[in-house]
Amino acid sequence: MTFGNFVRDHRYNRRRDLHQPYGGQRQGGIITPSGHPVIFAITGESGLQHGYHDGWTDDGQVFRYFGEGQEGDMTFTSGNKAIRDHVAEGEDLLLFQKQDRSGMLRFLGQFVCVNTTREPTPDRLGNMRSGIVFHLVPVEALHDVDAAEPEADPNAGGLDLVALRSAAMEAASTGDDQPAEGARRRIYQRSEAVRRYVLARAAGVCECCKAPAPFVRANGEPYLEPHHVRRVSDGGPDDPRYVAGVCPTCHRRIHHGADGKRINDDLGEAILLLERAMDPVKSGKRTRRKHIVA
Repeated sequence: MTFGNFVRDHRYNRRRDLHQPYGGQRQGGIITPSGHPVIFAITGESGLQHGYHDGWTDDGQVFRYFGEGQEGDMTFTSGNKAIRDHVAEGEDLLLFQKQDRSGMLRFLGQFVCVNTTREPTPDRLGNMRSGIVFHLVPVEALHDVDAAEPEADPNAGGLDLVALRSAAMEAASTGDDQPAEGARRRIYQRSEAVRRYVLARAAGVCECCKAPAPFVRANGEPYLEPHHVRRVSDGGPDDPRYVAGVCPTCHRRIHHGADGKRINDDLGEAILLLERAMDPVKSGKRTRRKHIVA
């Protein structure tokens, strides 16, 4: 499976394939390139000396990734903050495994941070400290969320657009101190809340071309597809301010058309303006940022 310029299980040179085209920190396990909506997280056995015990949970559904910081308690700054907030910030999280001292990395895939927990772990001096553990779920495990029929939610009946938006914004934030068990289910529920709001906001009209939905679902709702304007690939939860309800034609055009990037940028700006109007408290100026689409 391909994610942007990377193919799962292929090996890449950190200097040539990550730093030269993207930039970012030369040292450390979390790389946050400036000007690119992507985060590179590096895992490997060398982290054990600093108390990083990365690895899959017993059920193989969640990858536990320890935050950065070699001494003292880990804090939500720099790379740790970037991973925690990557969904709301529209950053794609790509995980690589260090192979050896040559700088070669094996690409494990694109992940979504479900939540974080804290647990005691030694630092590089052997002193116990409070460590941050990110619970990461492979994004492809979530791809069918957007394509599936919306779940019936007894709590959503009768809610107005403002209430649906409030629920979506709350769901989009990464929860803290929740167990890894049931991670996929929680992400599914969060994705449902975001999608439910976005499709209600679109009201049966494509937010890109402004044409009516091409047909009606089996459940009677107009068929539109959620599109993540700030992500390399659609899949997983996102912030509703960066998700649009679009028709299948516009969706394919954005991803595969010669003018797809331009259309995606224009759509992203339109959605931001719409969301600012609904949330005047946060209507300050934002820096225009080019979005990446697959």
